[in-house]
Amino acid sequence: MPGQPFVRSHMLPERAPPATAAGPLLWLRENLFSSWFNAILTLLSLGFVWYVLAHALPWIVQSSWTANSLTECRQQIAASHGPGTSGACWAVIRERYLQLIFGFYPSRLYWRPILAFGLTLAALAPILFPALPRRLLWLSSTVPFLVPWLLWGGSLWLPVSIALGAVLGYAALRLVTPLAGSLAGVIAAGLVPVLWWLFGAGPATGLLQSALPLAIDSVQSRAFGGFMLSITIGIVAITCSLPIGILLALGRQSDLFIVKTLCVGFIEFIRGVPLITLLFVASLLLNYFLPPGTSFDIILRVIIMVTLFAAAYMAEVIRGGLAALPRGQYEAAAALGLDYWKAQRLIIMPQALKISIPGIVSTFIGVFKDTTLVSIIGLLDPLGFSNAIRADTAWNGIVWELYGFIAALFFVFCFAMSRYSMYLERKLATEHR
Repeated sequence: MPGQPFVRSHMLPERAPPATAAGPLLWLRENLFSSWFNAILTLLSLGFVWYVLAHALPWIVQSSWTANSLTECRQQIAASHGPGTSGACWAVIRERYLQLIFGFYPSRLYWRPILAFGLTLAALAPILFPALPRRLLWLSSTVPFLVPWLLWGGSLWLPVSIALGAVLGYAALRLVTPLAGSLAGVIAAGLVPVLWWLFGAGPATGLLQSALPLAIDSVQSRAFGGFMLSITIGIVAITCSLPIGILLALGRQSDLFIVKTLCVGFIEFIRGVPLITLLFVASLLLNYFLPPGTSFDIILRVIIMVTLFAAAYMAEVIRGGLAALPRGQYEAAAALGLDYWKAQRLIIMPQALKISIPGIVSTFIGVFKDTTLVSIIGLLDPLGFSNAIRADTAWNGIVWELYGFIAALFFVFCFAMSRYSMYLERKLATEHR
């Protein structure tokens, strides 16, 4: 018709999309029922989940929390849910959970490990989440010296003397680097603190303690156990293995023959020996190589061996990240006039660590789970305590409740590390920006 417009003069009201094109139905269709084969797998998986829950949930719910032995627990379950009913005896967790967490640590001093691990989380927060205020890094630098003092006790001047060794190492780095080069500065920064800790920290601690006594009750390492022991070994090994692994990876790629040979030999030797062998060396054989009368703390020996073991694997993970970088990144650093250490710190290593995040976190999780091996050398971690609890006549025969509780706690820690790894990968993803 003449004069009829071909352009709409007003907008139609918006309408909701079809139910199958949005919301839960769309998600189900795209993820679970996208094809006949996926539909069959989905139904089979749902059937398996239903079978597991149908048998597990009654066992978990039909339980006892107040019994004092396994026999009494079974009697209570039979009285509440009928003869022949099987159920979990969570009463063992109610009775022994403090032992599973703190070991033989004195109960009146539980506040010390709780405060120590709280400070550790606060110290890790500004490192793991850069958006937090940078002034919290002062806490991160002091907590490594404060936490051992809280856990083991003794004179306050011992962590002060140890911290002084770190200060002396930094001073050596700043003094030697302009005079003899960066490599000599790094060697001095590592050598000076070790010499101070071996020969100067002890006398300095005794002198300061005699002048101004400041100390708390000491706790022997044999009192450590449970998850407190696993967390202590795991956190120290994880935080120390990363920088050591970085140095080993750089040393393996070094052009200096002696440095490269030492790093390659260390990495290949550690990776070729089972961790349990290293733990036996730390527990039994190391004393034969020390001077008579030398007292070397068993937990410290285990921490050193686990840290070195993790560092060797960490070095290979980081070396893979370094190998994945294009050669142009090294050439760009050289074109900017950066020396070796500045190039590694500002250009090379950040990219290599970003590439290596999945492998690094996998190594961390493996190290934390490997802390259960210390039960073989006489330290009572959660699994070691579970064996001791089951040896008690009152709880002889109980298995799933203890292992389930231990597995749940280990899962919480390992799952948290894996989720943080995913968060960090998303945060550092720059390929699609």
